Amino acid sequence: MRFILTFFLLLLVQSYSWTQTKMDKTLKRFNKESVPYISVEDLKTESVILLDTRKKEEYDVSHLKQAVWVGYKEFDENKVLEQVPNKKDAIVVYCSIGVRSENIGERLLEMGYENVQNLYGGIFEWKNNGGKVYNLKEKETDSVHAFSKYWGKLLRTGEKVYDAPSQ
Repeated sequence: MRFILTFFLLLLVQSYSWTQTKMDKTLKRFNKESVPYISVEDLKTESVILLDTRKKEEYDVSHLKQAVWVGYKEFDENKVLEQVPNKKDAIVVYCSIGVRSENIGERLLEMGYENVQNLYGGIFEWKNNGGKVYNLKEKETDSVHAFSKYWGKLLRTGEKVYDAPSQ
C-alpha cells in the first residue's frame, strides 16, 4: 500500500514538474522576453492596471478581476490612451500563457508607457496556482477559455472551454 501511495505521489510531482518545464520551454520558444515578466506569486492585482490581450470570447469566459479587455488583433492605441492616460501607471498585460501579451506589451512600451510587465504563464498559470477568475457578470467561475487543444494542455486546473459562450 505504501508503495502505491508513494508511486502516485511521485507521479503527481513529476506531472507538475513536466507541465512547468513545458511552460518554460514554450515561452522561451515563442517569446523574446522584451517585456519583463511578473510572476503569479508577485502580482498584486489591486496595485496595477490589468490588460487582457486575448480574443473577446476568451475574456467573456473568464478574466482576472477588474481586467480591461484590449484584445490582440483588435488592439486600439487610442482606446488604451483614453483608458490609461498616465504612462507611468503600472500595467500588467496577460493572455493565455504570455505570448500575445508580450506583443501588446511591446506596443505599449513603444507608445511611451514606462511600467509594463507581462504575466508569466498568463491566465493559465494564474489559474494553475489557485488564482480566481471571473465571468462577464464579475462572478467567480472555474471556466477558462483554453484557446485550443494544443495550448489547453498547459492549463492544469479549472474547466477548459473551447467554444465561445452563448450570450
